Amino acid sequence: MKYNNATYIAQTRCWLENVVLKHNLCPFAHKPFNGGQVRYVVTDSARVEFLLEDLQQELAYLRSVPVAEVETTLLIHPGVLEDFYDYNDFFDLVEGLLVQEGYEGEFQVASFHPDYQFEGTRPEDAENYTNRSPYPMLHLIREDSLEQAVTHYPDVDAIPQRNIDTMNALGAPHHQAVLAGCLQQTDEA
Repeated sequence: MKYNNATYIAQTRCWLENVVLKHNLCPFAHKPFNGGQVRYVVTDSARVEFLLEDLQQELAYLRSVPVAEVETTLLIHPGVLEDFYDYNDFFDLVEGLLVQEGYEGEFQVASFHPDYQFEGTRPEDAENYTNRSPYPMLHLIREDSLEQAVTHYPDVDAIPQRNIDTMNALGAPHHQAVLAGCLQQTDEA
């Protein structure tokens, strides 16, 4: 279903609040979220090459604004790379873009997708919900911000296993219900 940008953002924000922040999946996400420094961008790109252009524009934008204004961007792309395996293959192009355009070492791009599946898991495994979002999404992260956050957080290496344990304890039906609830959001209210 095609929505307006405000609805895509509201649904994504619902997921961010009710999954990522509520379960502390990324302990570094609270600061930019609470500070209003998360930029939500919806692209209407329907082709991979246009999404790469949008990604490059967002990286340039992030480079041009102070971190106090925008720390991170969620680039939501509901019309392209809906198949998870195509989306996963797309990350070779993302890595190439970071190198080619001189962003390597300055930015990282994390991945979220409605059908995200970690290697060695089954599609229905609850732990996949650590990276399942309402829509395919690229998370643009400033490496300096990440490095600063990591230095103040004890036992960073334990985060992935803690997240897996949290997701598994809640179970896939819980996560499915939360995502379904977020997809009922219709505006930024």
